[in-house]
Amino acid sequence: MTKTLRQLFADKEFVTAPGVFDGISARIADRMGFPALYMTGYGTVASHLGLPDAGLASYTEMVSRVETLTAVTTTPLIADGDTGYGGLLNVQRTVRGYEKAGAAAIQLEDQEFPKKCGHTPGRRVIPMEDMVGKIRVAVESRESDDFLIIARTDARTTLGLDEALRRGEAYAKAGADVLFIESPESEEEMAKICASFDAPCLANMVEGGRTPVVSRDRLVELGYALAIFPATGFLAMGAALHSVYGTLKAEGSSVGATAPMDSFADFTKLMGFQEVWDFDKRHAQD
Repeated sequence: MTKTLRQLFADKEFVTAPGVFDGISARIADRMGFPALYMTGYGTVASHLGLPDAGLASYTEMVSRVETLTAVTTTPLIADGDTGYGGLLNVQRTVRGYEKAGAAAIQLEDQEFPKKCGHTPGRRVIPMEDMVGKIRVAVESRESDDFLIIARTDARTTLGLDEALRRGEAYAKAGADVLFIESPESEEEMAKICASFDAPCLANMVEGGRTPVVSRDRLVELGYALAIFPATGFLAMGAALHSVYGTLKAEGSSVGATAPMDSFADFTKLMGFQEVWDFDKRHAQD
């Protein structure tokens, strides 16, 4: 039986969660035995709308993505809920909607609306007391205690680490299950974050971002319970597509393409065509 995230943290099992952003990435990651998956806001908005993660996607669009991903996976899904898409009543609706859609946890952040991707400039945060209210509403709105509330603060970049730690403590007291101090800029800061809280801490490992990307063993040593890798999948996909599309443009054919490609037969089975074929056999006309 798959463990819940709460059970994993209670058992002190380190959780690595790859970023997933569409049905293909979710199906692939789901079959690889990860303890959790992470629905990246950046990747989901880019994949679904072709737009930047800058507060442009609505609650309705994002909860629909949660439903899509959980429908084709069995691994617990942590889902980016941005700022909760509005005020306290919106947070209540968001939490209930994400939980009903099948997510195992929701991430909520203290940015002003419209929010921005966590490793980009120009982020501003709301007053700490306003976010405390959002966390309290989120906790009281969930149906099951196994649906975790992840509280993220973006205060480090503009207001400094001490303010980010102060906010993390307040969010923990408000009932957050996991603390996400976004964008520490050194391993020393990462260690200080984990040493400051009893609650599980989340590391956001973005290749090319503001935070050092370190090994699993180093993350455990620093004190983290969970690491998300939101960009790894879509950065790899982007590089592969640039490569194969470049070959097509230059040669007029995929002959000579150097990027690795799955076999068509294997990919067809990954996408569920075997079930379609089995259905057709069962219901074939005599």
